[in-house]
Amino acid sequence: MRNIEVIGLGAGDIDQLPLGVYRSLMNNKQKVYVRTKDHPVLAVLEEEGGEFIYMDYIYEKHDQFDAVYSEIVDVLMVEAEKEAIVYAVPGHPLVAEKTVQLLIEKSEKGEVNLKIGGGQSFLDNIFQALKIDPIDGFQLLDGTDLRKDELQFTQHLIIGQVYDAFSASEVKLTLMEKLPYDYPVVIVTAAGSAQERIKEIELHELDREVELNNLTSLYIPPVQEERMLYKQFAKLRQIIATLRGPEGCPWDKEQTHESLRKYLIEESFELIEAINEGDIDNIIEELGDVLLQVMLHSQIGEDEGYFSIDDVIEGISEKMVRRHPHVFGKEKLETVEDVLNTWQQAKTAEKPEKQASLLDGVLSSSPNLSRAYDLQSKAAKAGFDWPEVAEAWDKVKEEMIEFREEVENGASKEEMEKEFGDILFSFVNVARYYKIDPELAVFRTNQKFISRFHFIEAKVKELGKEVQELPLEILDSYWEEAKQMEKENR
Repeated sequence: MRNIEVIGLGAGDIDQLPLGVYRSLMNNKQKVYVRTKDHPVLAVLEEEGGEFIYMDYIYEKHDQFDAVYSEIVDVLMVEAEKEAIVYAVPGHPLVAEKTVQLLIEKSEKGEVNLKIGGGQSFLDNIFQALKIDPIDGFQLLDGTDLRKDELQFTQHLIIGQVYDAFSASEVKLTLMEKLPYDYPVVIVTAAGSAQERIKEIELHELDREVELNNLTSLYIPPVQEERMLYKQFAKLRQIIATLRGPEGCPWDKEQTHESLRKYLIEESFELIEAINEGDIDNIIEELGDVLLQVMLHSQIGEDEGYFSIDDVIEGISEKMVRRHPHVFGKEKLETVEDVLNTWQQAKTAEKPEKQASLLDGVLSSSPNLSRAYDLQSKAAKAGFDWPEVAEAWDKVKEEMIEFREEVENGASKEEMEKEFGDILFSFVNVARYYKIDPELAVFRTNQKFISRFHFIEAKVKELGKEVQELPLEILDSYWEEAKQMEKENR
């Protein structure tokens, strides 16, 4: 059975090295493998007769750290097959040490007997060097795998593995997505040792710092200015809770799920308009308005004790993973059609009791042109569809004739509405054949009408008159002029 003793080299000061760790390192009866030579204690130990096998050569073989760590562990496992060995890492073995975590995984599988010794963590010395109290809350993150969504700027933030210009540049770019370019940060090197260095710089200068090395960490002080936290989801949640709280806004406090329904519809259409216009700034603003509706509904749910935004996020996260087995699982799907079929199968399996009809799932609250499109699409999947678009066109003509007959025969308003609805429904069928979204098509026509009518109003204003003062022939000529300008600007 393989036997590996893992020990920590501490933060960098030989006087802080525990006696037990010192004896393990200086016991020449066992081979001592060291992850990296870049540690102040090792030079002192070598002077005192210590012999070590350094693994820095593995770093030079790979571009990715995961590959480096994986090979280090593979080498250790091979060597431990021959004899019991010691493996030494900077700091404490259980603090920011990926290779040790990989060895622990192998230990849990019964592949190696693992003994983990001490070694002072670099964190104690960093807290002391910076004079900060971790009770205020702090984060320790890996600079080689830094993700912006994990950053908590209301706490002390320490980023390790910032050891060269490349890693510093990656960290800088990630932080600058959330923080100002001139935000003050602190570079801490070899904290607690005789070589300790502390340097405060502006964030944008981070990758220009030439003294970065394997013992370097980056400290980001907690953000104090409220506005700088506006990119944090937690801050938005806090704002909404305040608006609905005892000292909040009277309007927000009175809102219910029912009273907010119309606003969600309005904001959604305003977002669609921004998308159609290709206005990025407006898209951002309108997406924010839609998100506001989601947050308000979620806060109402939390206030009433039924659900919170956490439940909403959990639900959609689970659904996305469940409905994408080809992304998050082992299933292989090649085409968009395969993906849509899998999506529908997963959706049916989620709520089998609600799938009494093939038309189930089309919301009654949807805009009716969109609802007609979805109803026809579901029926078509079951084979209830015209085989050729020509027959759909014939149906449009048939419905138009029937509507005109009803009108000429003095039909009631209700009967006329039904027949006119048939015309629209049959036109939606034609749109479906050409993959045209009827709701979007009507929206574009409305926008086109607004634009042309605005042009007419502008022309009439130049004459010093009101629209209703001019005959239809002149207004129509302006309409045609607007149409011609649209064609020229395409």
